Amino acid sequence: MMDEISWSDFEKVELRVGTIISAEDFPEARKPAYRLNVDFGEFGEKKSSAQITEHYTKEELIGKQVLAVINFPKKQIANFFSECLVTGVPDTAEHVVLLSPDQKVPNGSRLF
Repeated sequence: MMDEISWSDFEKVELRVGTIISAEDFPEARKPAYRLNVDFGEFGEKKSSAQITEHYTKEELIGKQVLAVINFPKKQIANFFSECLVTGVPDTAEHVVLLSPDQKVPNGSRLF
C-alpha cells in the first residue's frame, strides 16, 4: 500500500521538460551511467546522472526531451553533483526507459 499525498504536496514537485544538450560517460559511478546536461529554458541548464546506458547511446541522447524533477536539492554521486532527477521507468529487465513527451514542447514546460 502506498502512502497518499495531498494535492498541495504534488504541486510542490517541479516536473519540467528539458532537452539533453550533452551526455558523457560517468566512469566514477558505481553502476554504468551518463552525466547529462539538460536545458530547461528559463530555468537554466542542470546536470544529472542517469543509469540509462542499456537503452541509449550518448549520441542519440543529444536533442532528446526528457521529464525531470528540477527542485530537489543537489545530490553528490561520486565526484559529481546532480541538480535534477531525470525520470524513467524500468523495462522487463529492470533497465531504465526515459519518460519523454511524444511531441516537441518548449523547454521548461511543466507537467500538469
